[in-house]
Amino acid sequence: MNTQSWLGRLLYGATHFEDNEEYLAFQFRFLCVLMSAGAVATLVFVLAAATGDNPMDPTHLRMMSVFSVLVLALWAWLRGHKHRFKAAAWLYLALCMVEFSSALVHVSADELRVLWFFLNIPGAYLLLGSRVGLTVTALTVVGLGLGNAHLARPYSPNAMMTAMVVLVYLGLFFHAYSSRSVSYFKRMRHSNERLATLASRDPLTQLLNARAYYQWCDHWLLGAARSGASCTVLFVDLDHFKRINDERGHAAGDEVLKAVATTLSEALRRSDVLGRIGGEEFSIFLPDTEPQQGAEVAEKLRQAIEQLSLSFDGRALRVTASVGVAGAQAGRSSMSAIQQQADQAMYLAKAGGRNRVSMLPLDASLSPT
Repeated sequence: MNTQSWLGRLLYGATHFEDNEEYLAFQFRFLCVLMSAGAVATLVFVLAAATGDNPMDPTHLRMMSVFSVLVLALWAWLRGHKHRFKAAAWLYLALCMVEFSSALVHVSADELRVLWFFLNIPGAYLLLGSRVGLTVTALTVVGLGLGNAHLARPYSPNAMMTAMVVLVYLGLFFHAYSSRSVSYFKRMRHSNERLATLASRDPLTQLLNARAYYQWCDHWLLGAARSGASCTVLFVDLDHFKRINDERGHAAGDEVLKAVATTLSEALRRSDVLGRIGGEEFSIFLPDTEPQQGAEVAEKLRQAIEQLSLSFDGRALRVTASVGVAGAQAGRSSMSAIQQQADQAMYLAKAGGRNRVSMLPLDASLSPT
């Protein structure tokens, strides 16, 4: 393990983010770094006060010690748990406001203590969004304006005016920045989703293409290898499809393919996976399904295709399909081996007269490829 990965695991824990959680990943990691760095920096001030290098009001010194402990505990609570991010962000923001207010009241000798409020505003925008950022900016401006007169050493009117203007400017700056950042991430995510769809879907039927279909099936077989769950594959091949293309044209063939794809999709369970793996060839993966159950599903699908009422250019189109069925247990065969058996079963259906279902159990001696 290299230094970077070790440091990342230390700061963030074992946290996995989905492809569409890019911005959440940034916010989560930013908060982890912010909390750990903030706690360490505060402890440095505490140690400096303890050694006499940076004398400090005892009340605020206790506040800083409590702040460090609470932030470290909050960081430990957040590590590895992305679903806790929003709650952790709110708690950290509240702790910071209390800590900075304590410094403003109790550390009157430090004229620059007001800068902590400036640093708080970017964090509010980046962690919790524009609405919270604007609210924190407004509360900070109002709080400083009303509270300045009650400080042991109030800031001069010129200093307060400068602080107010800079706070407002900083708030508006990060409002524009955070809004554009969120917009960018949303557009990037939408573009990635569109690209993923284009890469995994057949453009005509909108079913999974062969690559995406087999990838999903292999993933399921790998995940179910320990349990040895049963699965069944159906290979659906439309009968005499070339004749439709030759006699009625490719436009008619396309309408047939789309109608069959819709029919198959509507007849399957949500857990089943359907893909177009060739010109007029469809493959269906039935998880947790015994071969005999799969054969019953195949017969229902065959009947649904046969009962389709299609016409093109005012002329009826009759469509039938031959279906091959093959079953297996996860871990005993690869998807390519199961598909090969289903393919052989489909050819038996063709040889038997078409428009029928044939089942050919997977040979247990066939090793995964």
